[in-house]
Amino acid sequence: VAAALAQADLAVVENLCTIPLNLPAARVVAGVLAGRPAVVHHHDPPWQRERFAHVTELPPDDPAWRHVTINRRTEHQMAERGISATTIYNPFEVDAPPGDRAGTRRLLNVAPDELLVAHPVRAISRKDIPRALQVCEDLDATYWLTGPTEEGYEATLRDILDRAACRVLRAQTPSVADIYAAADAVVFTSVWEGFGNPPVEAAVHGRPAIVSHYPVAEELRQLGFRWFDPGDLDPVRAHLISGNADLLEQNRRIVEEHLSMEVIGAQIAELLGDMGIRA
Repeated sequence: VAAALAQADLAVVENLCTIPLNLPAARVVAGVLAGRPAVVHHHDPPWQRERFAHVTELPPDDPAWRHVTINRRTEHQMAERGISATTIYNPFEVDAPPGDRAGTRRLLNVAPDELLVAHPVRAISRKDIPRALQVCEDLDATYWLTGPTEEGYEATLRDILDRAACRVLRAQTPSVADIYAAADAVVFTSVWEGFGNPPVEAAVHGRPAIVSHYPVAEELRQLGFRWFDPGDLDPVRAHLISGNADLLEQNRRIVEEHLSMEVIGAQIAELLGDMGIRA
C-alpha cells in the first residue's frame, strides 16, 4: 500500500475506514496515510449497524485528513465522537438518457396496462421487502425486485416471496435507466440507509416514489422531495390516475438544485481547495 501511494498527492478512502468489513486493511491504510492529505469518505460507521456496534476503532482520524459524510446525521454523530466532518451528498446525472420502456417491459413479459412497481435494491433484511410487497399487494401491482440476494438472506427471501399475494418478478436489466423507464412507480421501504439513491433516481427519470421514513429519508425530504408514504396509498392511487406532472417536476428540480453533478462537483472542488489542492 505504501508503495502504491508513494507518488500520490491525495488519497481518497472510500468507506474502508468506516465500515469494519476488513479491519486489517483499514488499519494499514490509516497507518500509511498518517500525516498525508486524504479525503476519508464515510457511508456506514460501525455504530449505525447492530452487528458492528462493538467496533470502536473506526473511523480513525488525523489532522491532515478531511472527513466527508453522505448525510448530516452521520456528520453530527461523528462530531459527538470528536471528529469534524463535512456532508457532501451523493451526486446524480440529471440529464441521464432515458431507458427503453417498451423493450424492457416486453423482456419482463409485463403487459402494457399492468401496474409495475420496481424495488431497485439488493435483497437484504434492512430493505424491508415484506413491506414493499404489502405496498404492491395493496396497489394490485406487480412487484419487481431488481437486485441480487446477499448477506445470507436467500432462505428468508424465498419464504417471503412464496407467500406473496401479487405477481413477483426477479430480473436485472441492461441499465439502471431501463428499470425506471419500465416501472410505473418505485417503492423504497428500507428501515435504514446511509443515503438511498433509488428515490432520487426515480425523480431524475420522472417516476413517483413510495418511501419509508428511515432517518436519512427525512433529511432528504427536507430538501423538498415529495415522496409518498407507504402507510397511506390513496395519494399514490390518485397520482397514478392523474399523472401529476407538478409533483414529478418538483422532484426533478430538487435534484437539479441540490444533487446534480455540477452542484456536488462544486462542493468537492471547494473542499479540495480548502486543502490546498487545485484540479
